[in-house]
Amino acid sequence: MLAGLLRPTSGTCAIGGFDMQKSPEAAKRLLAYVPDFPFLYDKLTCTEFMRFIGDLFAIDRREMALRTDALFERFSLADFRNELTENLSHGTRQRLVIASALLHEPSVFIIDEPMVGLDPMHARIVKDELKQRSRVGMTVFLSTHTLDVAEEMADRIGIIHQGRLVALGTVEELRRQAAEAGALEKVFLAIVDARSDKPVQV
Repeated sequence: MLAGLLRPTSGTCAIGGFDMQKSPEAAKRLLAYVPDFPFLYDKLTCTEFMRFIGDLFAIDRREMALRTDALFERFSLADFRNELTENLSHGTRQRLVIASALLHEPSVFIIDEPMVGLDPMHARIVKDELKQRSRVGMTVFLSTHTLDVAEEMADRIGIIHQGRLVALGTVEELRRQAAEAGALEKVFLAIVDARSDKPVQV
């Protein structure tokens, strides 16, 4: 709904003050979205794909080239700049998609399971980049089933159970709510178990 792909059954979704249903173009100019199975155009090279994304957001070509070079360096993509995207490994494709999403310097970044396919070194780079950008003002909505990623990265964590937001807060706030002092996995299971008809088996 925040990305404008689903229409809310009630209420509103706004990005930077722009209602996604009433002003979708204005909202999407501020937004980047990376789904868990991102799409690439297989017959474009990495550089051509970045140029395609840059043109969508009307980025000046000189500025686009500078940003592309910086992002390729940051995400270890420089050696693949002239490679067709169809020839990339899953992890390299993931890094390219994340780099392209950051090309227009969004205010809000929605990303689903960002570490899928990444080796530990590149996962660390992605984590550090998202944390650094959040510190200077970018809002990151990160969806993940990997609780240690959420515990390491998130300032606030929302737990969704059976389609409903059942808890929201910092890790410490969630621990107090669950009366559980352990890792986020134990906190998650305690909160979900309290709202389930059947107990969660640990």
